[in-house]
Amino acid sequence: MSEKQLSRDPARADIVRLIPALRAFARTFCRNPTDADDLVQETLMKALANLEKFEPGTKLKSWLFTIMRNTFYTRSKVLGREAPGLEECVSGDSPMEATQEVQTRAREVQRALAKLPPHYREVLTLVAILGESYESAAEICNVAVGTVKSRLNRARHQILLELGEDD
Repeated sequence: MSEKQLSRDPARADIVRLIPALRAFARTFCRNPTDADDLVQETLMKALANLEKFEPGTKLKSWLFTIMRNTFYTRSKVLGREAPGLEECVSGDSPMEATQEVQTRAREVQRALAKLPPHYREVLTLVAILGESYESAAEICNVAVGTVKSRLNRARHQILLELGEDD
């Protein structure tokens, strides 16, 4: 869409501005960047097709995150029944990783995040990484605020344990 078209349709312009946040949230569901981009694209298609159902005065970001979450879980159910092949390379070879301490630590954190149950990873991403409020995260995840707080606390604790930093 051109700038001119976006200026005539503020809701669509707001959706475009939220694409980076959607991509970040999609990475909590999909380890593969291509799958995450596909999830973002599917979310955007559904949102634009149903834009008239968005209630003005409510949070567009929460609405989009809810669409993405529901899309992911629906897709997971279907894929679970279809049981596709492995995404990994058949040879089992993995690329050489850099030896720098920061990249090594980033990989450790990434592995620790991947080991979290999806509902913990989701809340951790929403609150700690994307900066959503507890209330907004609760709305997106369709749970109580107390549940968000406890999941966040447990997720943080599990990450620290996995990294060997919990006392």
